[in-house]
Amino acid sequence: MLLNIENLHVKYGNVEALHGIDLHVEQGEIVTILGANGAGKSTTLLAISGLVKASKGSISFDGSPLHTLPAHEVVKQGIAQSPEGRRVFSTLTVQENLNLGAFTSNDKVRIRKSLDWIFDLFPRLRERRNQLAGTLSGGEQQMLAIGRALMTSPRILLLDEPSLGLAPILVQSIFETVREINRSGVTVILVEQNARAALKLASRGYVLEVGNMVLEDSAANLLANEEVQQAYLGGMG
Repeated sequence: MLLNIENLHVKYGNVEALHGIDLHVEQGEIVTILGANGAGKSTTLLAISGLVKASKGSISFDGSPLHTLPAHEVVKQGIAQSPEGRRVFSTLTVQENLNLGAFTSNDKVRIRKSLDWIFDLFPRLRERRNQLAGTLSGGEQQMLAIGRALMTSPRILLLDEPSLGLAPILVQSIFETVREINRSGVTVILVEQNARAALKLASRGYVLEVGNMVLEDSAANLLANEEVQQAYLGGMG
């Protein structure tokens, strides 16, 4: 088991956002976390990243504790996040944003390889490498956010709402690239409002409701589940 979360509780002040969730991810999987706004999906990713701390419970990666590490050490372990809202550095160029993604590595050969791979995945970024990130379209900024996360050569990529605000044709393109990233050996944990697209991409899924994990199943079973259809797929079969 690559990543294992047991009885994870997270608090913001006095408010508990996660009430003891369990989740596991195997090497090579794409796992999606579904749920309404405020269910705790982003909090789960932030806890894995070390950006919010567990008040109780544990997160282990490859058998070693992760929840005790600061965020920059989590990146060094091989976990990278592409955040909700993209959060690119708008006054820096595409190239400079990507360089920042490699801040934990001194291996110039590996950085060069990562960069070449990202430009192969997203040819648009190669074309725009000297352009300021703030002048890119929403879709291009999403490509850049994913590319920046990939610069660390992660074993696990955390994707938070990659399709948010994008046109349907771009969503399809981003998701196809995520599949390609996964085929190259990167395990993916995906938080996504577009539940149908996420379940078609993932092998397994979890459903969070107000900080509780209420369902875990194969993506195919979740797609066919009537309750999931009603709640997240617009009631369509």
